[in-house]
Amino acid sequence: MKRVVSISLGSSSRDKRVEAEFLGEKFIIERIGTDGSVEKAKEMLHDLDGKVACFGMGGIDFYVRSGKRKWMLKDAMRMASVPKITPIVDGGGVKETLERQVIADLEPVYGIPVRGKKVVVVSGVARFAHAEAFFAQGAKVMLGDLIFILEVPIKLWSLRALDIFARLIAPIAAQLPISVLYPTGESQKKSKPKFRDVYEWADIVAGDYHFIHRFMPERLDGKVIVTNTVTDADVAELKAKGVSYLVTTTPEMEGRSFATNVIEALLVAMSGKRPEELTEKDYFDLIKKAKIKPRVEKLN
Repeated sequence: MKRVVSISLGSSSRDKRVEAEFLGEKFIIERIGTDGSVEKAKEMLHDLDGKVACFGMGGIDFYVRSGKRKWMLKDAMRMASVPKITPIVDGGGVKETLERQVIADLEPVYGIPVRGKKVVVVSGVARFAHAEAFFAQGAKVMLGDLIFILEVPIKLWSLRALDIFARLIAPIAAQLPISVLYPTGESQKKSKPKFRDVYEWADIVAGDYHFIHRFMPERLDGKVIVTNTVTDADVAELKAKGVSYLVTTTPEMEGRSFATNVIEALLVAMSGKRPEELTEKDYFDLIKKAKIKPRVEKLN
């Protein structure tokens, strides 16, 4: 039985372990949070190196990007350099394949209107494929990077504007501790309602769940949430707030929609190859063969 493990900077209260079968092979799929500690994450990566099929790196990406420009995150590189035997992925391969496809399928396959709808992508540099896909589907897109990362109430309305922002801010931000830029550890549990006008404007709120949750207001009546990494408790909260549809780009497994890094680690383990050997076509083929599909759930 192959084991894939996501070592996450997120809260340990969101840990999960499941057993599942894909392509006739059994897998242990596990997410372990370090409550924001990069050093603890590095220790776990060192201790499990060579003992698992593939690592996922959660709560942080290897890089942020705008278009073809990429800025490597210092804390991510500290973690990614630890394993010497077991490969490690951050979910980028799934974001570029499965997530793009899910957004393209929202209207024709699942009946959730996108063209002409108002969409907030909470961070374009963290999920550039998300932003591109919604623009391609004819949505009116607001990019919330300045709002959700820096708490600056400036809205971006184009990929060009995002590129200007990224070129100015990303080289500096990439050197900062991840806890400055993204909710980690216990901060993932807290929501401080703020920027209500952003949520009220949107028909669809899309992106990383911890960014979405960060400033989430008391009511989200009629909204569509496109995200992942949600627990049963998160789903119950969204339902209570009046969310119409929940779409997680990764599938539900025993009440949990894992992060993209977990699913990418699973796909790498299925393939038997190193991540650098896999193409977009390989990911699409594996996703199709393994019948990995999004979760689309009507909540209200």
